Amino acid sequence: MNANRAVRQPGLDELRLLAKVARMYHEKGIRQPQIAAELNLSQARVSRMLKQAVDVGIVHTVVTMPSGVHSDLEDELQGRYGLRDAVVVDTLGVGDDVLPALGSGAAAYLDMTLTGGHVVGISSWSETLISAVDRMPRKSVPVVDKVVQIVGGLGDAAVQMQATRLTARFAELTGGMPVYLPAPGLVGTPAVRRAMMNDVSVRDVLGTWGQLTDALVGIGSLEPSPLLQRSGNAVAEADQDELRRLGAVGDVCFRFFDEEGRLVRSTFDQRVIGVTAKELLAVPRRIGVAGGERKYSAIRAAMLGGWVNILITDLAMAHRLLEQ
Repeated sequence: MNANRAVRQPGLDELRLLAKVARMYHEKGIRQPQIAAELNLSQARVSRMLKQAVDVGIVHTVVTMPSGVHSDLEDELQGRYGLRDAVVVDTLGVGDDVLPALGSGAAAYLDMTLTGGHVVGISSWSETLISAVDRMPRKSVPVVDKVVQIVGGLGDAAVQMQATRLTARFAELTGGMPVYLPAPGLVGTPAVRRAMMNDVSVRDVLGTWGQLTDALVGIGSLEPSPLLQRSGNAVAEADQDELRRLGAVGDVCFRFFDEEGRLVRSTFDQRVIGVTAKELLAVPRRIGVAGGERKYSAIRAAMLGGWVNILITDLAMAHRLLEQ
């Protein structure tokens, strides 16, 4: 209906017929062809009358949110932060450990939105992503072409198994071919990084980053997670001090940013073997899965800087992000 055009008010007899048609359709569940036959009307006229019943206020549409569904908050997050999509996971009653709920929410979202032909980049160091992949159902047909590691994974042997398993398991569940990055996530000097980036096996992986349709990433705070600490790739205290002085509040794939989401240029950034900021920001769907109180500044900055354009987070975090 054109908002600038006044709705013609029908007479009483016409209103009675509109109300009758509306009740038959909405209350009694009678289909339009049957209504048309019973009232000796054309089906096209019945369709027009149902629309008119809405226009004149006989029928009001009310959407009632099921328990645990927060579409209103998701819409607000999209509008406030310019997101492509948002998923708010109900975490009422789960306490401080929101990771299992976030994993389930991310698994369900990926199951619904991976529909075929995707090239997915996946960050190695995220307990939330591990939780999500552990909960994903296996697809009956392939929906992903490649699953590409976008941050180096070599570190402590036990945790390296987790990084490899994350990429391999995601590929197995979605029917994609796994592509591993045979390099550490962090090296000692920029010169070592340059040498490793020129290795033929690493260059082959780098060539796939420009093909990514999706990036599945965690959002880190400045203090490393327990998984990252165990990995041998944790940010050293001296590096944390430098990043803190430069205003860093969080990272995606070891690329640290300030509270407005701007890349923090540091010596640390020159030692990372992984997707660059420019490459990541060029990926059409950048799916960030993160929650928990300590991640607030990092999550907010990641959205402001466009590091993620799809956010999967918990209910308390969604409220807090919208309060500011």
